[in-house]
Amino acid sequence: MNPLYAEMPTSIFAHMSALAVAHHAVNLGQGFPDFGWPDDVVAKAAEALTHGSNQYAPMLGLPALREAIADHYRHHQGLALAPAQVFVTSGATEALAAAILALVSPGDEVLLFQPLYDAYLPLVLRAGGVPRFLALAPPDWRITAAALAEAFTERTRLVIFNNPHNPTARVFGRDELALLADACVAHDAVALTDEVWEHLVFDGRAHVPLASLPGMAERTVKVGSAGKIFSLTGWKVGWVAAPAALAGPIAKAHQYLAYATPPNLQAAVAYGLGKADAYYDGMRRAFEAARDDLAARLAEIGYVALTAEGTYFLNVDLAASGIAGDDACFCDRAVRAAGVAGIPVSAFYAERPVTTIVRLCFAKREETLAAGIEGLARARDLMRAP
Repeated sequence: MNPLYAEMPTSIFAHMSALAVAHHAVNLGQGFPDFGWPDDVVAKAAEALTHGSNQYAPMLGLPALREAIADHYRHHQGLALAPAQVFVTSGATEALAAAILALVSPGDEVLLFQPLYDAYLPLVLRAGGVPRFLALAPPDWRITAAALAEAFTERTRLVIFNNPHNPTARVFGRDELALLADACVAHDAVALTDEVWEHLVFDGRAHVPLASLPGMAERTVKVGSAGKIFSLTGWKVGWVAAPAALAGPIAKAHQYLAYATPPNLQAAVAYGLGKADAYYDGMRRAFEAARDDLAARLAEIGYVALTAEGTYFLNVDLAASGIAGDDACFCDRAVRAAGVAGIPVSAFYAERPVTTIVRLCFAKREETLAAGIEGLARARDLMRAP
């Protein structure tokens, strides 16, 4: 067997979710919502399943969805995309896999920002890429010119960049994006931007796509996700938007991965992407309220939370909260003995991990968050520093 996969451990998400089930714990670990999806989009999928085609969709996606994605980004982000620059994938992770397999040749250096989504590294290694890591540091997780200068080399061919960022919940500022864009242009590197959380930005922030910065439109592959936009993570409908020179080879990789995505879900997503701005504003307010609810409850029981600017996630600093032990130990004991599951952020590192941060998902109903807080209070008592 390929040793990369034969020796790979179970993902932290699957591991903690299995423990949550086994111990009847509240799952604030894996990032799926239990509220927030639009019923009319679900109804459109059911209608298309009953009355539409249930055979293979076109490999590049339904024309209606490709057009809807281009229109959506033109309206919401000012990107000048043609439908021909867009194709549909079976989830954002499949889009990332196709892009990495198509863009990385053996020996190419690939820049990864730590902490990082756990799918990136094994895909880079499978493609023969040589990973280089740029570490973001708590509590502000900022990108700096000095860090970029050290991370980029003359062999850097691809940069994988997640914004808004999981697990830190950062929404990177235009100044940081400009530094990264300048470095990509200077080194003639392609940027693969994982922007699945692009509509989940809070406190009046606006998502700025990296492709919109000078010199980046022709070198950026943008990945999006209907599952995150509509809180329908099980649908696994994603997409790639890129200039033709990059989109073509990635589409060829896609055709031998998933090939096509369920047509009824594509039809429903095409409908949903055309929803009025009021839907997106209301969705953000609902998740922002859930974030604020969890943050307030955490403060009441003595946890110090880091700022959450976007995504579904809020991080707590164990050391600042007076809790002994590392994040992995805390999460294991919390799920087994206190009835609540979180995710140790150290699991998002390939090297030199930060071990004092725990990620919690706030995309939950009020009663779920309340039950999770009860467990976190018990966990704090179990792990309190002497």
